[in-house]
Parts: sequence; structure tokens; C-alpha cells
Amino acid sequence: MKHILTYIFLFASIASASAQIQERPAEEVFLRQLQERDSVLIADQLLYGVDLGTVEAGTDFAFPEFKDTIVNGMMVLTPWQIDTLKVHKGKKGASERYDLSAGIVITSFDEGHYFLPGLALLKRTPGGQVDTLAYPGMEVEIKTMPVDTASFTPHDIKGQIKYPVTFKEVLPWLLLGLGIAALIALTVWLVIRYRNRHNPEYAHKDPPHIVALRELDKYRGNKFWAPEKQKTFYSGVTDVLRAYISDRYEIGAKEMTTAEIFTELKPLFENDTRDHRQMVDNLEQLFVTADYVKFAKHVSEDAENAAVLPTAVKFVTETYRSEIEEEPQTEENAQPLETQEEAAPVELSEEEKEAARRREEELKYGPKSADAEDKRGEE
Repeated sequence: MKHILTYIFLFASIASASAQIQERPAEEVFLRQLQERDSVLIADQLLYGVDLGTVEAGTDFAFPEFKDTIVNGMMVLTPWQIDTLKVHKGKKGASERYDLSAGIVITSFDEGHYFLPGLALLKRTPGGQVDTLAYPGMEVEIKTMPVDTASFTPHDIKGQIKYPVTFKEVLPWLLLGLGIAALIALTVWLVIRYRNRHNPEYAHKDPPHIVALRELDKYRGNKFWAPEKQKTFYSGVTDVLRAYISDRYEIGAKEMTTAEIFTELKPLFENDTRDHRQMVDNLEQLFVTADYVKFAKHVSEDAENAAVLPTAVKFVTETYRSEIEEEPQTEENAQPLETQEEAAPVELSEEEKEAARRREEELKYGPKSADAEDKRGEE
């Protein structure tokens, strides 16, 4: 419907068909302002074109081509633009017809009178008939703003107007800041929570004596006294004591030999009672026996095995009791010692108590003196 043909094509059509030139009335040519005002000022944009009524569907047009200017001083801003104003439905067997408007946008930056050239359009109907439509030109006056040079005072360019910041403008940024702060806080909380759950270094730790007594309770009874299980028994008990000494006295007992441990440990008990010094000696003998079992394939007797757990438990409870007695009473540790030790009780059987007593007597008086004492008790 709106095919634009080049002049070459149309002139070839004119040579093969009878051309008919029709002069169109001036009112069909229009010059409309795109900015509504009572006069045309410099830089105003104008739409210059023609109205085409009842154009049969399938009709082709060729419009004159203007490159940069339509006349000297008048610039062409856009090429030809065709708009459909109205559609006329055809009757039975007849094609539709259209009211069209075609034009170009022009402007001028110089004041004065301009005569716009006439427009000549080539038209080819669906039946092949070629027609030339000629439209007369128009005159237009471009004006500028009048300036009174006698009273005119030039002014500098005004600066930017500064408007006060409103709460409505600040609110989105405020909400964004709060959202970012909440996201950071949530991230920190999740990291701390994950660290506390999965990293033993930051997890909640029970006091060293509670941990030691709980672990020693796993070795209660004589099920570990068999020769093939003694290495596991002595290794487990001494490992628990090494960890307890490391946590309680900040001695690297886990990486030390028996001699190195007690070289560091014994000076801490020099000013204690004789029973405490003897308790450390008994503990050292336990470590020495454990070294024989682990490295020299020594097999301990039942009396030695029975005395292992009481010696370890006594060392843990006595050292913890001494520390509690030395600390100042506060709200946290003001409760009785018996109540605090209820967290991980380790009860010894009568057999283990008797074996522990015999072991202490052997360490004090030797094996013969202990046997003699037992015989005297029997008599």
C-alpha cells in the first residue's frame, strides 16, 4: 500500500504508459507546526507535506527526495513519513481505500521569509496507470525574539537550583543501609554458629577434671586386665592423665616423655603436704609401669592393674580439690565441692580399693613389708 518507488522506476513506467498530470488545489498542501504557537520562531519544527484522500489499496507513490535542505536556509530533519488517517471499507468485491498524510519535518535557524517549493508526486494504481500529482509551494516566515538593545542587560547563566532533601528521597537509602546491616549481622551470626558447632576449639568445654573423670570411668573393672588388653588399658589411662595435666597445669604433657612430665610437675608440689608428694610419686610409678607395658611387653599383675584407676582418680580429684580451696569464693564456685564433683562420679569396687591400698603400702614399705603386715593382720 505504501511502497515508495524511485524516480528511475517511475520514469520508466511513464515511458510505457500515458502520463496524466493533474494540478491539485493548494489546500491539500499543509504546513503544520509541531510546537503550537501563533508564529514560527527559529528552530521550530514544521511538518511540510500533502494529504491524499481515498487512495485505493495497492497504489504506489514516489515522493521527491530532499537530502539536507529543501531551500537555502531551511533544513530537512526527517525523510518522508506516511500516516494512515482513515480506512474506508470497500463494498462487495471492491478494495479498501485510505486517507493518507505524507510529509517531512523541516526547520530553520535563520529568521526571514522562505518559499517552499512545490511537491510533485508520482502515483501508480493497482491497474498500472501512472499519474503525476503536482502541488504548489508555500511561503513561511521565520521570526526571532525581539530584543530591545537600548534597555537590554545581559545576565550570566543561572546556577543549578538546589532543592532540600526530603525524607521520601532518603527513605530508600535508609532501608538499603538497614538491609545491608541486617545481612551482615546475619552472616556473622551464621559464621559464629557454624564455628561453634563444627570447630572443637570454639565449642563449649567441660572443666578438665570432669573430662578426665568421665574418660577414666570407661576403664573401670577388670575387663582390661587381660595380657592382650593391658597395652590399651595403660595407654588409655595415661593419655587421659596427659590431657588433664596439659589443661590443668599448661604443661605440654601430650608431647613429653614420662621423665620430662614429672620434671615439670614435681616442683609444683614441693610445698604441698607429704600425701600430695606421695600421690605424685605413685602417679610417676603408674607412668613408668605403663611405659614398660607399651614398649617392653611387660605384663602387669592384677594388683598393679587394680591400683591404676584409683591412683589416677585420686590425682585428678585431689589436685582439683586443692585448686578449689586456693581460689577465692565467688558466685560461680561458691557451691560445695561435693556438689561440683557429682558431674562425673567414679566409684571404685571393694576389690579395686583393696588393691589400691596394697599398692600404696608396697610403694611405701616394699613388697615384703606389705606381706608381713598382711600376715600379722591374719594372725
